[in-house]
Amino acid sequence: MFTPSVERPILRDVLPIRVVLAEDNLLVREGLRQLLSGLPDIEIVAVCSDRDELLATIELQHPDAVLTDIRMPPGHSAEGIEVAHRLRETSPATGVVALSQYADAEYALQLFEGGSTGRAYLLKERVSDVEQLAAALREVAAGGSVVDPKVVEALVTARAWRAESPLSTLTPREREVLATVAQGKNNAAIAAALFLTERAVEKHINSIFSKLGLTEERETHRRVRAALLFLADQQAAT
Repeated sequence: MFTPSVERPILRDVLPIRVVLAEDNLLVREGLRQLLSGLPDIEIVAVCSDRDELLATIELQHPDAVLTDIRMPPGHSAEGIEVAHRLRETSPATGVVALSQYADAEYALQLFEGGSTGRAYLLKERVSDVEQLAAALREVAAGGSVVDPKVVEALVTARAWRAESPLSTLTPREREVLATVAQGKNNAAIAAALFLTERAVEKHINSIFSKLGLTEERETHRRVRAALLFLADQQAAT
């Protein structure tokens, strides 16, 4: 079970969410297409079987969201995540739901490296639940984010997370700062949003990293891991 991470001011009462589907396995691809085609608020505008076809189709169709396997041709490595990162630059309003066969914490870290806005990481075992899959597409199209509970569990296990959330040690202001970090904002944007100086933001972030035990990692991964811990904490509270 998952919940939206941001408020959604945009109502999609008129036009359906236009989705491009990318999956190299024919049976899975057709199964997903048929599952989603019956929903009135979601329109599958194209299906693709590899990264290059997906990129070309996105440029042609300008979809609201992309539903993509993480591993697909040509390299069967992390092509779906590569596409998600490219869209941050070329089409930041396009949401991405990445599907994986594995609850891999590192894949999740890679996907959210540019921020959690408009991104979701789900396991393929969830695709039979059409409403859960559709909810993730609606969420990313509206700028929200979704993390599969099993992926959160993998992140927790990887860090040997204690029973009590480490976020409980943060001050209210540090939680506010962390919430904006989870939205993918840089220090300047955080300062503007919270009416702080950039120096104050930097001090808060360093304190957050210290309290969450993230002092030994490189800067990008510290921000991503902190953001994922925030999202996990939000889900656990619901």
